[in-house]
Amino acid sequence: MQSACLVFVGSLNREAPYFQGARGIGLGVYAFDEATLAVQKLAETNDVDNPTFLSVTPDGSRIYANSEVFAWREGTVSAYRFERATNSLAYINKQPSLGSITAHNTITRDGSKLLVANYGMGSGGPDKAVAVFGFAADGGLTAPLASVAHSGTGPNAERQERPHAHSVTETIQGGVAIVADLGIDQLVSYRIEPDGALVKLASSALAPGAGPRHVALHPNGRFVFVMNELDSTVVSLALDPSSGRLETIDTKPAVPGEARAHNHCADIQISPDGRFLYGSNRGHDSVAIFAVDQQSGKLELVDFAPCGGATPRNLALTPSGKHLFSANQNADRISIFARDGQSGRLTDTGHAIEIGTPMCVRITQDPLQS
Repeated sequence: MQSACLVFVGSLNREAPYFQGARGIGLGVYAFDEATLAVQKLAETNDVDNPTFLSVTPDGSRIYANSEVFAWREGTVSAYRFERATNSLAYINKQPSLGSITAHNTITRDGSKLLVANYGMGSGGPDKAVAVFGFAADGGLTAPLASVAHSGTGPNAERQERPHAHSVTETIQGGVAIVADLGIDQLVSYRIEPDGALVKLASSALAPGAGPRHVALHPNGRFVFVMNELDSTVVSLALDPSSGRLETIDTKPAVPGEARAHNHCADIQISPDGRFLYGSNRGHDSVAIFAVDQQSGKLELVDFAPCGGATPRNLALTPSGKHLFSANQNADRISIFARDGQSGRLTDTGHAIEIGTPMCVRITQDPLQS
């Protein structure tokens, strides 16, 4: 099994009132050897503002970084090229995101488009929940091909005063995007047309006040898992790939009962074999581990593993599934855990990437070692 990985990190380099400091450098790239746990910094740039979420092509050659800057009416998405032979980052271009507080993006499975979710704060400007971009021949972003807006509110007056699209995820089968909207407690499914247009298929309601944030997909294509930020739960759902409709199968607390009052869930990842889920808890400062029933999609709690720091905003598994990285925003540390493939449990290796205010971590295989 390939043990050489590339690790791409976005870290906060501009202050925002809802974050506790901005001590990062922007965009960084590291090499990680799973056999030795050695980490080596390869490249970094401070030229991108607050890259709070990244997507990376499978070969690690292109990076698409959202810029989330408070008070901007529109965020931006920047395209960078990474040359592994010279360990250099090169800016390609950027595009406005058509919405504020640009929160998440994903490259479509056919590699032809970038889907971008805007959390949105206040009013004014284009105020789109999701925008779709194409790719130019050089890997840069085209002007937006299409966009959609959401409407509605939720019962949490402080956090659900308007729509807040927090992530956009394409289904395993491809061609359908699932948008988790924290503000309206809905998963909204869209068909992705060849020209980039988004055609609404379904809106699937979650519990009032749940606040869906991030989504993980079972490799069998049948199950979808959601981390709910506001009520600290994990939900498994059955997906009808043709209609885009999602039906709830199971809901489990993401933290012990006494911790729910001061916890906000964040990211969710699934092991390559689909047997275990990993969800990050900010406040409880843990990674919740759930076993997934492969037939029913129901969840069973395995463990709460300390995250190795504070405020685990983002998680990433290595392609082999042998290690999990936890970007601990307020500890200035990305902790590296060994993962037991049989039990799903995590063991802190004691190794880490020390970096100010890490917000996002993405991992690919290292093409230089493949």
